[in-house]
Amino acid sequence: MAAAAEEFRPHRVVVLALDGLLPFELGIPHRIFGRPVDERGRPLYEVVTCSVRPPGPVETDADFAVHIGHGPEALAEADTVIVPASYELGPVFEEGRLTGELAAALARVRPGTRLASICTGVYVLAAAGYLDGRPATTHWADAERFQRLFPKIRVDADVLFIDDGDVLTSAGVAAGLDLCLHMVRRDFGAAVANDVARRTVVPPHRDGGQAQYIERPVPDPQLATTTAARAWALGRLHEPIQLRDMAAQESMSVRTFTRRFREEVGVSPGQWLTQQRVERARHLLETTDLSIDQVAREAGFGTAQSMRQHLQQALGVTPTAYRRTFRTAVSGTSV
Repeated sequence: MAAAAEEFRPHRVVVLALDGLLPFELGIPHRIFGRPVDERGRPLYEVVTCSVRPPGPVETDADFAVHIGHGPEALAEADTVIVPASYELGPVFEEGRLTGELAAALARVRPGTRLASICTGVYVLAAAGYLDGRPATTHWADAERFQRLFPKIRVDADVLFIDDGDVLTSAGVAAGLDLCLHMVRRDFGAAVANDVARRTVVPPHRDGGQAQYIERPVPDPQLATTTAARAWALGRLHEPIQLRDMAAQESMSVRTFTRRFREEVGVSPGQWLTQQRVERARHLLETTDLSIDQVAREAGFGTAQSMRQHLQQALGVTPTAYRRTFRTAVSGTSV
């Protein structure tokens, strides 16, 4: 039978609920992956929650438990496994070692399954050996302890999430939203992810990393921020933008503006501009019939060659390949 006639099958996301879990984080995958549909209204994802035990109650960090309807056998059918944070991981936290129950559950995960963690759920992936020699992140307040416990992992506490291909990790709590939206964007493109973000009333892409959330001495309230400069730049991404022009919007010297920008956003003004232009190019490639040259100009890259280099670096694909994938992804028969 022709490929177009293959049976439709949504991408199966299995969320592993562990005792001591945070209810907010448990709900993130269901909220984000439960929204996308294809052009025929069919859900693009199926979201299932399981525990390491037979169906039954799982304790949370709140004053209630949740009933989980699936046991660990659900992990064997997953295309993506997500591990939210838990505050009761016992030897995983203390020794970097899985319990027998948790090890047996993870042994059911098929090779090649995409794995993701939210906040301290990364301890589970690390203890299982999935992150050795790879980059990972977690909540900034836990990063130093996590690095000591797992010295083979390259911990980056400055980012909201890390996509290392088949293994993805996020920072604390709400960064799980950023991670899940990123996975939707990776699977089906920016237009689908942006629609989910609008319905969830969250930004489709947050600027910067965890640096902006790390506790620091309270700044002088008279000091200006860089918000106006960012808004000014977003309105003219298609034009050449100089650092001195952005600094002028806040009446700051270039040196002061650059320091303040990095403190607030977590990256340099140049890195931020490139990120915004990449997002603009993705949107145009997905939603318009503009030529590659036109997209490059509208996104502020100037030339198709420059845009190709930046997209290759950021996404690992050329503009043409990206358009071919995401202009047709939602109408495909499977993920």
